[in-house]
Amino acid sequence: MAYAVHFAATMLACYLTAQVLARSTWTWRSPRVAIICWQAVGLAVGLSAMGLPMALGVTAYDLPTGSALLALTTDLAHGTLPVGVTAFHLAGVGVGFGIGAVLVTTTVRSIHGTVRAQRRHRDLLTLVARDDPAAPGALVLDHPSAAAYCLPGVKPQVVVSAGTLSLLDRAELAAVLTHERAHANERHDLVLLPFTALCRALPWFRWVRDAHERVALLVEMRADDKARELHAEAPLAGALRRFAAAGHRITPAGALGMGDRDLDVRVQRLMVSDQPPRVLGATALAIATMLVALPISLFLS
Repeated sequence: MAYAVHFAATMLACYLTAQVLARSTWTWRSPRVAIICWQAVGLAVGLSAMGLPMALGVTAYDLPTGSALLALTTDLAHGTLPVGVTAFHLAGVGVGFGIGAVLVTTTVRSIHGTVRAQRRHRDLLTLVARDDPAAPGALVLDHPSAAAYCLPGVKPQVVVSAGTLSLLDRAELAAVLTHERAHANERHDLVLLPFTALCRALPWFRWVRDAHERVALLVEMRADDKARELHAEAPLAGALRRFAAAGHRITPAGALGMGDRDLDVRVQRLMVSDQPPRVLGATALAIATMLVALPISLFLS
């Protein structure tokens, strides 16, 4: 029972940590650190959600969950079970494996759906997009709406619309292109993938959906940081303001768009030159590491 309590405590700690992360503004100054913390919380939640029913199902063994599962497998192979292991306990183990199967399945489905959407859009781009010297390294769509997005993958592609070319000046466009290349280089689509899968696997947890939204915003802030390293704050902030004023923006499924999330917040953030909070960041990383280490240790011991 003690191991089940540990899994339950980890889930509670993950929930509390997620609430703190969601309400903290230091994460905006250290988006990379905050993304790692959110990833650790998501991994710990998934492992603990599997481990809790499993631990309840193998309480009769009085062993760490990983060792107890091995012992249960051996007993089942020999057709014997210790006293106290009932169908209810076996059902708990089954529920744990079922949760794991759901998490794996939703992740695979998310990957499959995203890859299909990206493939279809790439095929479309070969038909309707064009090169333009005004946007080096990007494809241009002849569409009047403001659009700038990265289509990630093994061969990522940055896409802008003709409306964006007419909307931005040269410096602003260069900052936007660097922003989108940052998405591709750091594979931000893979950063978001586990949270998309968690949202599908655990749709009744509102804080899981909130976590996805927070990480999506932090991903945009991280790309903003990469852009302002090369182009300073003003061009990027100007581009964000123009995107906000332009209103309707198009971003296809499977892509990461420049102007999708909290443009006003991102502009305000760019205008503040605060240094990243190193102590808070280090503390958050330490807590996140402990959250992940506990369920892993219970499974491996």
